[in-house]
Amino acid sequence: MFDFSGEFIDLVASFDISSVVDIVIVGGALYWLLLLLRGTAAMSVLRGAAVLLVVAFLLARIFDLVVLNWLLRNALTGLVLAVVIIFQSDIRRALEKLGRTGVWGLASNRRIEPHVLELIISSVLKLARDNVGALVVLERDTGLADVIEVGISVNARVGGELLETLFFPGTPMHDGAVVIQRGRILAAGCTLPLSSRVMASRFGTRHRAGLGLTETTDAVVLITSEERGEISLAANGRLVSPVNERQLRVQLETLFEVDLQENEPPEPRSINPDLSEAL
Repeated sequence: MFDFSGEFIDLVASFDISSVVDIVIVGGALYWLLLLLRGTAAMSVLRGAAVLLVVAFLLARIFDLVVLNWLLRNALTGLVLAVVIIFQSDIRRALEKLGRTGVWGLASNRRIEPHVLELIISSVLKLARDNVGALVVLERDTGLADVIEVGISVNARVGGELLETLFFPGTPMHDGAVVIQRGRILAAGCTLPLSSRVMASRFGTRHRAGLGLTETTDAVVLITSEERGEISLAANGRLVSPVNERQLRVQLETLFEVDLQENEPPEPRSINPDLSEAL
């Protein structure tokens, strides 16, 4: 049987300043990793795996299970590699978030002027009413140069009529995405990476493309459906659909940290500002 008291005494006897530094470094690294992965699918799996590993470790040490001890010692590297491979998209997004915000969480300026957002909202509402399909990408901290490069350069100030013209059926760019940086339309007709998630049958390629971009960047994507005239919003790897005008304003106010003029009375149904509603 495992001698807890003996092991504990040996551990205390070998404890010195280097042990403190070691614990602080490892603890800090684990803390930041958990913060970065918070809210992702990887986090849920890691919690379950951690519980199983702790139980297996305790059983192996208490009952001196030789085979289980050997498996735990030799399988750790393989488990870490498996987690990296299986959840590479979540880990990539977490590391990209760390690159944007830095260790201390100091994010760069992601604001869009309220009047620009008002123009975008008005255009998206009109496109939805007219049953015109659209993909409007709002850049935040992550650069979208690779997306812009495959599109057609526009480099014009945001305007309602311009946005509606770019998505007018029959024009060369109406099937692609428009990328907006602050107050300028940088490119149109852009191709976005498709999400590999299983989605409801009512969602088409536009929704899959909008969600796919938000899985690898912090961009916000507004999507209108030409079949149903609905508006959807994708951000942080999640899709909220459908959203009405009030819900759209609430989400954009939260995501871009601005105050928009509220022109309609509040509705009883609320929406989660952190986009926790997932498909």
